[in-house]
Amino acid sequence: MKLPVFDAAGARLREIDVADDVFGIEPNRAVLHQAYVTQMANRRAGGANTKRRGEVEGSTKKTRKQKGLGASRQGSIRASHHVGGGVAMGPKPHSFAKALPRQMRRLALRSALSSHATDGSIIVVGGLPADGKTKSMQVALAANGIARRALLVSGEHDAVLAQAARNIENLKALPAQNLNVVDLVNAHHVVMTEDAVRAIETLWGGVNLKPHRGRKEVASA
Repeated sequence: MKLPVFDAAGARLREIDVADDVFGIEPNRAVLHQAYVTQMANRRAGGANTKRRGEVEGSTKKTRKQKGLGASRQGSIRASHHVGGGVAMGPKPHSFAKALPRQMRRLALRSALSSHATDGSIIVVGGLPADGKTKSMQVALAANGIARRALLVSGEHDAVLAQAARNIENLKALPAQNLNVVDLVNAHHVVMTEDAVRAIETLWGGVNLKPHRGRKEVASA
């Protein structure tokens, strides 16, 4: 598979070959959805907490005697139907975390990348502005027709790119190793450097396409 490479002015420079097993597979929508739900669930704090009748302040003494007053029976001022009483069946802190097998997570990433590649929304830029200026980055994005939510991917952490992108609305910059399903699915465009393309192929293609389990093979002398 080939992807075009553009410069910061939007001019097409050349085409580069990319790995079909990363950018050219048939997207697995079911796995992609499962990975998205898992990642969003793992972001939840699960810290909601309410006090039940055994945890609120108040006397444990029976408010009035059981019979003889012509009134309803009341056992505790801390019951949920009293003002200041405990909450009946309220939320308690718990984890929403979900587990996802490593091979499914890798397949979801390749599916998201392949979907963007098929739609033509992956833009490989040969020379992004290196001055760290927000205005320069805005000009480069506009020249390449990027006006909606975009993801800017570099080969490694680039402080200059991060500085130029951090004040631009709907633009998120991250290195290839931090690429994730939620950011890929939410982005309308994925802007990559050539180093990012090669880093992604190394991370999720080739020998890393299907990680081996169990004992490692020992090379013969």
